[in-house]
Amino acid sequence: MTTTTESHLPPYRIRPRFRVESALTPEEVISKIRQGLKATDATCDGHAGVGFATLTIPEPERHYWSPQLTVSVEKLESGGSLIRGLYGPAPAVWTMFVFFYSLVGFATAAALITGLSYLSLGMSGGWLWWALVFGVVLFSIYLVSYFGQRLGHNQMETLHNFLEEKLGHPVYAPE
Repeated sequence: MTTTTESHLPPYRIRPRFRVESALTPEEVISKIRQGLKATDATCDGHAGVGFATLTIPEPERHYWSPQLTVSVEKLESGGSLIRGLYGPAPAVWTMFVFFYSLVGFATAAALITGLSYLSLGMSGGWLWWALVFGVVLFSIYLVSYFGQRLGHNQMETLHNFLEEKLGHPVYAPE
């Protein structure tokens, strides 16, 4: 397995992205990805359509924190193509985290509004303690997502290396 420096991936960032220009046409990029996915020794699963591809970890190696790589390919006026990639969790995991962030964020706002309203009326602002509790819950959700990303980092490198190998040139993820 290559190290983070050799693979050009940021060490840990929520949903890292990359953008790279290639001399290959969009059709050639998608064709190379399709051929790679059909190979018997393919390190990734996924599918490729016109202008996009989604790469995932093979089912036997996949776990809850396994990432996926979504690639979009656009034709450049100067020839070649612009390839954009987004690493992220499976859609079900992403949706769950957005739901929990939204739910706890709303509860935090409600506790703050209620507590500050009580204080402005000269009453006890005991609701403000709930805002602190919800803040701790938000931070713990962030930590869970961070450690989940660390668990899936090697698989993210597998996806990245597969794409670089099929394209035949490095793909740099901006810092």
